[in-house]
Amino acid sequence: MIQFDNVTKRYQTGLDALSELSFAVAPGEVVFVTGHSGAGKSTLLKLVSLAERPTRGRISINGRELTRVRRGGIPQHRRGIGMVFQDHRLLTDRSVFDNVALPLLIAGTARSEIGKRVRAALDKVGLLSREKAAPVALSTGEQQRVGIARALVAKPPLILADEPTGNLDPQLSLEIMNLFVEFGAVGTTVLIATHDLLLLRHMRKRVLVLDHGRLVDDYRPEQT
Repeated sequence: MIQFDNVTKRYQTGLDALSELSFAVAPGEVVFVTGHSGAGKSTLLKLVSLAERPTRGRISINGRELTRVRRGGIPQHRRGIGMVFQDHRLLTDRSVFDNVALPLLIAGTARSEIGKRVRAALDKVGLLSREKAAPVALSTGEQQRVGIARALVAKPPLILADEPTGNLDPQLSLEIMNLFVEFGAVGTTVLIATHDLLLLRHMRKRVLVLDHGRLVDDYRPEQT
């Protein structure tokens, strides 16, 4: 699903946010990316979503080389990716239902299909009863669940999550991570950037460790 071959990302300041990065993620795999602040976690996710372009190297997503995706093709590329952010990025003037429906509206999904998909996504994250609520009426954990429902409502083959549990307590963090693992169990590829080492040890999933933009470890618990 994801292939990085000797990828370097250098910003105009001269900083190499990523350097000679190579790894592969299989379809349906749940993989965590960790490292210190500034290690390159967010940059890695931005390259996958084409929010940034690599300076050197090759990135392929589901067999498609991203260097061949022109500016006009970026929206289509992103329709195959569900994005989850630490700060939720919900529209406060819209209901929970409308927030989750947004990717389907953008994609031109039929109205009759939108209702089914939105309610199925909300049911998956345990918020079906809150579909009419405003985001401000929800707890932080519930808001994050709405963000996850929005990411999965269009059934993308790939989900990217950038510090999705950064504002949550340990119990809520574990619940959110277990949701991502469930998505992997049904074939969705999930790539999660996090600095929560205790949570990573508990999850026992593959972990890519970055240090100043370099891949210093590719830890696979099933091999230990």
